[in-house]
Amino acid sequence: MKKYLKQFLMRGAMFAWGGPVVTAIVWGALHAAGTISTLTVHEAVLGIITTTVMAFIAAGISIVYQIENLPKAFAALIQMSVLYLDYLGFYLLNGWIPPQEIPKFTLIFAAVFAVIWGCIYIPIRIRVSRLNRMMNRK
Repeated sequence: MKKYLKQFLMRGAMFAWGGPVVTAIVWGALHAAGTISTLTVHEAVLGIITTTVMAFIAAGISIVYQIENLPKAFAALIQMSVLYLDYLGFYLLNGWIPPQEIPKFTLIFAAVFAVIWGCIYIPIRIRVSRLNRMMNRK
């Protein structure tokens, strides 16, 4: 367990910088589109800190796939749950989505997660099947 915690922390630390970078890009795009003109110091600080934590958690939770005795479907369920609570909690805290939009957010999140997970899982599954066939021939 200590090994997985260490990996979680290392992965999180490696990618935590991505949150504020994405936030800056989004704020720049929103400003260019005329959607926002200024941010308060509180909004900027809260946005930077929360996106850093969001990126840290999002990167770190991928460690669930390294736990050998954990079925991949269950690992995906754990990852999806953690990411959902991570994003939803911080989006609500920052006021990026109103509470009445939670059902819509949930549907969009689930659909996007399923598509991304499928795009990663299916090619890996095909490669593994191909390698197994090649090994069985020899």
